[in-house]
Order: sequence, then structure tokens, then C-alpha cells
Amino acid sequence: MKKNKGFVLWFTGLPCSGKSTLAELLKPEFEKRGRLVDILDGDIVRTHLTKGLGFSKEDRDTNIRRIGFVAGLVARHGGIAITAAISPYRSIRDEIRGTVENFVEVFVNTPLETCIKRDVKGMYKKALAGEMKNFTGVDDPYEAPANPEITIETETETPEQSAARILAKLEQLGLIEPAHEPAYTPEEAEKIRARLEKLGYIEQ
Repeated sequence: MKKNKGFVLWFTGLPCSGKSTLAELLKPEFEKRGRLVDILDGDIVRTHLTKGLGFSKEDRDTNIRRIGFVAGLVARHGGIAITAAISPYRSIRDEIRGTVENFVEVFVNTPLETCIKRDVKGMYKKALAGEMKNFTGVDDPYEAPANPEITIETETETPEQSAARILAKLEQLGLIEPAHEPAYTPEEAEKIRARLEKLGYIEQ
């Protein structure tokens, strides 16, 4: 029996760029192929795995190292780890890449203005007003990847189109098998987006 290659699908981008939506869209696609999948979302990780960490550069790096460690364990055992944390600093992302055999970086390239419009919790508004400090994209830097495996332009394609491009790239890399039918319909995809919006997802 052919052994599945484990890998880490590492989403990075500004808060509200669309990382969580794409992660949720891709999960059923991988499960349809019989794969074990874990999503390490920035909000959830900070609630359970890295509770107590702040937003200084040192704490952010610690947060990402912990996510990377868990993601690497999942991949090492043949699973798929999807991370949906901002991971704003290029050096720490590259450090994690060096520890994982199959690391696929996905840059969700969404303009700041669009991210602000998508922010249902009003956190950008607070940051711009000086009520929140060290907020990525406002008073804390975001360093875009230099050579990501995939760049997603959310202004010019739907989440479904973006997910399809990611799947095609993973097939090309030999990390997943092709599938003939999508695991979700556009209606189901809309439900996912609505659910995430209702939850007020914003990875910080």
C-alpha cells in the first residue's frame, strides 16, 4: 500500500485576509481522499496551546514555534496540518520550513483596505484609533513571503477558485491524490464563510 506523504500547509497573510476560510474549504477535500487533517487556527491555538502569550515579537515567535512543532508532528505521522495563523515574520516561517520535510507556504495576498472591510470584530478600527497595540498591518509589520509555493489573490478569485489552485499545486507536488468531485458545493462554501464571519474570526 502506498504510504501518504504528510505535509504542512502553512497559510500566512494579514488579519482577515481569508486564511481560515480557505483552511475550512480544504479540510473536506483532504478528508475525501482518506487523509487525516488537523487545522491549527491562530485564534484556537492562542486559546489552548499558547494561552498567556502576548503580541511582542518574542511572544509571536514562541507562538509560531509551538504551532510549527505540533504541525510537524502531524506531518511526520502522515497527516496533513493546516495552519491559519498570521505568522507575520519571514525569518520564523523560514525556521519552521527548515524543520518540516514537506512545507507548503500559501501567501494569502489581500490588500489591507479589504482586510479592514472584512473585520467584523472592529479590531482594525481599534488599532487605527490607538486602542490596540502591536496589531499586525497597523503598528506591527507584516513581512510577505519571498518565495511562497502558492500566492492567493483574493481580490481576483473566489475562495473556491483559490482552493482549487491549492489542490492542483499539491497534486503537482505529489502530496495528494487527484479527486474527481469537489467535497463541497458553492452553497456549502458560503455556509462556511458565514459561520466564520459569525464567529468573528480574526487571526492575530
